Amino acid sequence: MTAASRQGGATYLLMLFAVAALGLGLAGFGMVWSTAAQREREAELLFIGGEFARALASYRALSPAGAAAYPQHLEDLLLDPRQPFVRRHLRRLYLDPMTGAADWQVDRVDGQIVAVRSRSTRQARRRAALPPWVVIAAEHADAARYCDWQMRPQDGAPPVVGLAR
Repeated sequence: MTAASRQGGATYLLMLFAVAALGLGLAGFGMVWSTAAQREREAELLFIGGEFARALASYRALSPAGAAAYPQHLEDLLLDPRQPFVRRHLRRLYLDPMTGAADWQVDRVDGQIVAVRSRSTRQARRRAALPPWVVIAAEHADAARYCDWQMRPQDGAPPVVGLAR
């Protein structure tokens, strides 16, 4: 047996270890990339939630005297039907970054939309230091899922209790 044939097995073994190490490294990178992507979608959800909260507050503030009301449909935020001129509280209905569709869950009081929330049941990465327009219902105090985050105006909207899931 020559020295060259004995070296071939060592090279093969070294290549197996290199491929295994590369696989472990890529798996770790995939986890980091997935976490970063979820954090980015979460930041976008908070931005869009702030836009909805400001739009709901604007809609209510521009209600006729003595009839402060929230909209009955999200589309009313795009073009306010109560105004004789074009008044937009939102430029467009945003897609939910967690689900990829404009399928927002709306919370109503007396038929009026007072808050929106994502339909995503994924675990939230961020659970503390949420912006003031994100309200967590008392029964979901840990804010573990994105659907527990109510995006609502800060102007004293009535509390939403006993929400059906």
